[in-house]
Amino acid sequence: MRIRTHLGQWPSPAIRWRLCSTLPQSIEANDLIILHRDTLTEDADQHEPSQFAAAAGVLTVTAETITLRLGGTVHPLAGERSDDWLAAFAAFLECGFMPPDALVLAHAWREPHRLEGNAWPIDYANFPRVLGLDAMRPSVPFAACPWQLGLYPVVASAAWVERLLELGVKTLQLRAKTLEHATLQAEIKRAVQAARHHHAQLFINDHWQLAIEAGAYGVHLGQEDLQTAQLQTIANAGLRLGLSTHGYYEMLVACHLRPSYIALGAVFATTTKSMPTAPQGLTRLAHYVQLLKKQVPLVAIGGIDQAVLADVLATGVGSAAVVRAITEASDLPKAVATLQHAFVRNLDLVE
Repeated sequence: MRIRTHLGQWPSPAIRWRLCSTLPQSIEANDLIILHRDTLTEDADQHEPSQFAAAAGVLTVTAETITLRLGGTVHPLAGERSDDWLAAFAAFLECGFMPPDALVLAHAWREPHRLEGNAWPIDYANFPRVLGLDAMRPSVPFAACPWQLGLYPVVASAAWVERLLELGVKTLQLRAKTLEHATLQAEIKRAVQAARHHHAQLFINDHWQLAIEAGAYGVHLGQEDLQTAQLQTIANAGLRLGLSTHGYYEMLVACHLRPSYIALGAVFATTTKSMPTAPQGLTRLAHYVQLLKKQVPLVAIGGIDQAVLADVLATGVGSAAVVRAITEASDLPKAVATLQHAFVRNLDLVE
């Protein structure tokens, strides 16, 4: 409770996790079982995490690492942590963070006086590293993109790309999910040619091979794509890379891979795609920006429209991706002009 009181007001968590320092008689779905490798009893040592990880989460703790197994996924972290990391872990769970993100924050937790009065972990140097990523990391960083990408519409066709380019939009993403290969190839080529003509920055969602073939400015990938995409090939081709993230753990993964930008979301509820996590909200977004604003360009995404854009930009994020604010606008030129003006006004306020 001492740590929790430092962290401010947060909604009640959707899931009540139970931390178990010893193996419980009955393992429940929301149990997080903590195994200390250096202090396991002979009886407990017979219980490998794989035997009950399907029924609960398991944290295997050593002096150097903590590995969280949850829902069939392994989250291995290494880094310095304070003596009260476990209390901090419980506090961040109580703030509504899912276990992988709560564990990252617990590693980064330091007493408030060591953070100049700010209890929230925002010093990147205190955060842990995710193990096992070195083989995925390209030998050179991805090509850089502007720190302030500005208004960033995400649209489903080359025709939409062309319409927005004519209205002065300079950063766009083509996200075409259901087209056959030949049609998709033609759409990407058409969109890339239009963006090049307008000296704009066009990212292609998912289809990195076709993006390379067409000479696109960049590609945007989700975390689920990292196991199959050839990141070294993308980097060698000179394309920029944007990566989606949905919390602190995924941010650490993304930062290790040195992308051109990181997308933070979903900030608000969205109907344009199925999201793996609940909406992040403005408070979390502001903390994410505080942590990463000096590390990599940032894009807020998810449910952002004219009504909330000013609040989103007030967090310090340099770009905001929009979908329905563009595609469902009754007056497209007016919608684009209004959204663009919000970015100009925000820059004036910052300066």
